[in-house]
Amino acid sequence: MLRAFLTVLFLGFWPVAVTAQDVVYVQVEAHPTLATAQARARIYAGQLENVNGYFLGGRWYGIVLGPYAPNDANTLLRQLRRDGAIPSDAYIVAGNNFRQQFWPVGVGAQTTAQPLPDQREPRQGQSLANTDPIAPLIATIVPTPDPVIVVMPDETRAQAQASEAGLTRDQRKDLQTALQWAGFYTAAIDGAYGRGTRASMRDWQAANNYEATGILTTSQRAALLGAYNAVLDGMDMQLVRDNASGIELLVPTGVVAFAKYEPPFVRFDPKGDIAAQVLLISQEGDQNRLFGLYEILQTLSIVPPNGPRQRNDRSFELEGINADIHSYTYATLADGAIKGFSLIWPAGDDERRRRVLGEMKASFVTQDGALDPALATPGEDQEIDLVSGLEVRKPKLSRSGFFIDTQGAVLTTSEAVQTCERISLNGEHDAQVTHIDTALGLAVLRPDVPLAPLHVAQFQTGIPRLQAEVAVAGFPYGGVLVTPSLTFGRLADLRGLNGEDTIKRLSLTAQAGDAGGPVFDNGGAVLGMLLPRRITDGQMLPQNVSFSVDADEIMASLSTAGITVSTTDTLAFMPPETLTLLAADNTVLVSCW
Repeated sequence: MLRAFLTVLFLGFWPVAVTAQDVVYVQVEAHPTLATAQARARIYAGQLENVNGYFLGGRWYGIVLGPYAPNDANTLLRQLRRDGAIPSDAYIVAGNNFRQQFWPVGVGAQTTAQPLPDQREPRQGQSLANTDPIAPLIATIVPTPDPVIVVMPDETRAQAQASEAGLTRDQRKDLQTALQWAGFYTAAIDGAYGRGTRASMRDWQAANNYEATGILTTSQRAALLGAYNAVLDGMDMQLVRDNASGIELLVPTGVVAFAKYEPPFVRFDPKGDIAAQVLLISQEGDQNRLFGLYEILQTLSIVPPNGPRQRNDRSFELEGINADIHSYTYATLADGAIKGFSLIWPAGDDERRRRVLGEMKASFVTQDGALDPALATPGEDQEIDLVSGLEVRKPKLSRSGFFIDTQGAVLTTSEAVQTCERISLNGEHDAQVTHIDTALGLAVLRPDVPLAPLHVAQFQTGIPRLQAEVAVAGFPYGGVLVTPSLTFGRLADLRGLNGEDTIKRLSLTAQAGDAGGPVFDNGGAVLGMLLPRRITDGQMLPQNVSFSVDADEIMASLSTAGITVSTTDTLAFMPPETLTLLAADNTVLVSCW
């Protein structure tokens, strides 16, 4: 990539005289990167005649057919469009803006009109309509030949001014960006060369043992941009085309390698010291599936919750940032297929990540077809916390809670909300702590968007009977089960082991994830909230000993926060099946991220 880039630097500013009044070209494609344009030119050259490639300026590289006489060019354009051999938006150009020729490699530009090519049979084993000659089901690197580097002799001041005058605004901005990266330029990247830009050029020249003229020669520009692009050394950006997914783009093959198909993903996993990963995304679908993919991706560990994200009717972008990784995902919907890619990069290497990502974005091209779900091969190592082989993002802590008002406020244990960057209810609704009582060990959460619970807790104000049957509703296994479980036991004492009247002792075996869940009596009224198990004075109590905060204490604490709850003094009976349904409507999974 760097060698190809330097070739353009040395030669790209000198126009190539390849046009005449009586010849024109059929321009079929243009690409913002040299590697992509070379790869596409190679494909066209395998199918059509008189394929040429020229640097067009402004970062664009064009693929053209010709030169031809104007009438012949129009005839060929109509014919190839009709046959589907070139894009429908191909058009005729005069070639006045052609600069360096990059295809064919080492062949001079033709300046005379060529005869129209004869109709020919497809090569054996190929179809003229198939521009993807690689075998399906293999993510393949398209080799890019190394162009010849021609080093221009250094220039006089006047020659440097003349060559600089041929720069486009984008090229001028690129130089300002490189000067800024090198630490010599601090003003706006605007492509305008004023006193600030000239001063930064002089400083750069002096620091690099050049004559400090304030005007960079062609070779100095190449050296500056070469140093700027050196960050990509070792990335080995190669054009990868995958028939199975219908995607091609530049991939940093120096740090990742094709691993396997895990529909809807094609996985490129790390192959060295840099823990990078690339995913190609490909599946059939509509807008609903696009939106569903947008939500599912945000549950994966490769998309941390912090970072900008944007979704519209036909595409989305996701960026996830944490202390370990910085990921970017793009997907778009077109012609009944969802196509996209992800780049997952180690945190703290932002300059290289941005440069690699820029190359990938510029080269991303979709083709017909989508990844076949049958390519997935189920194995014995399947896990519930994996999606298409990718790990689901897990919370730091999961506990239980329950709805206490009609707006979706949730009561839970204060243990569940300590040191959380984010709190979620049932894995999808973000919530904030609005009240905490560390003495009782309880907290109240409010969802960012009000919810409408199917059941709101009713707190028991009557005095329960000792040894009465009770049940705790909770999520003993975190989010593995999507509905809460009931654990039955008995009310062992109205006080704690040391006579505390703020808690009740229960005879039941609860799990850590049950903490914060409601303790129901036989009629479905709430006697209290289950507390986490604790080691006291080095002693661990038997498994069947648990404690709950007394309902009266909870109501008093909530009252100080201005929260009114529903109560009942009725001691009723409810069949276990009915209580299970009530608990499912009232109990909430609380996750700390």
